[in-house]
Amino acid sequence: MLRRLVAEFLGTFWLVLGGCGSAVLAAKFGGPGNPLGIGLLGVSLAFGLTVVSGAYAFGHISGAHFNPAVTIGLWAGGRFPIRDVVPYVVVQVIGGVVAGAILLHIASGAPGFAIDPNAAGTFASNGYGAMSPGGYALTAAALCEVVMTAMFLIVIMGATHGRAPAGFAPLAIGLALTLIHLISIPVTNTSVNPARSTGVALFAGATAIGQLWLFWVAPIVGGVIGGAVYRWLGADRPNIVGDVPIT
Repeated sequence: MLRRLVAEFLGTFWLVLGGCGSAVLAAKFGGPGNPLGIGLLGVSLAFGLTVVSGAYAFGHISGAHFNPAVTIGLWAGGRFPIRDVVPYVVVQVIGGVVAGAILLHIASGAPGFAIDPNAAGTFASNGYGAMSPGGYALTAAALCEVVMTAMFLIVIMGATHGRAPAGFAPLAIGLALTLIHLISIPVTNTSVNPARSTGVALFAGATAIGQLWLFWVAPIVGGVIGGAVYRWLGADRPNIVGDVPIT
């Protein structure tokens, strides 16, 4: 268990440092119009790359959840024991917060760096209303996070199923997370992960912290829905047509 928890800590740390780090340090590098800035597409890809690389590095140790909503969703889907949920969630949040603290220290080394606690997406934080990059309302933000997380769990459970093509699960999961960011960065700055949201919100100011509740509730609800739906689909039962097993 200790090795599994360390792997979850490191994987979540890598996800937050890599994904949120790209948003804070590289998204607008050089100012508006500068070709060196990676923008929305680059940030989306960065989050996907952290999951791909982290899953290949740690998946065989801990399962590479790196996300409380994934851990809880896998429990709802019958893939993870309930006794391990709380330890996983705790170390995931710690990993996110440590990454946020290191990212803040790195970002503070640039001249003129400052966090505006009332700016949408400040320090890669998530938000709704005035704190949404596109000004999306609470209901739209909540629906987006629930649906995106539910679909993320469905992809995860499908890609890691015993009958799925071997060795490709990290790629499918990373590409799914990239797509999720391409869709939802304008809406909420994309959470689908309470540890990722917490890791930066604690340093982004009171407004981000005040809206953090949504980015715990909505992803967890979405994770449970996605896990339960995939389990209901019967994908974990023997693959049969009628009474004849497919071999």
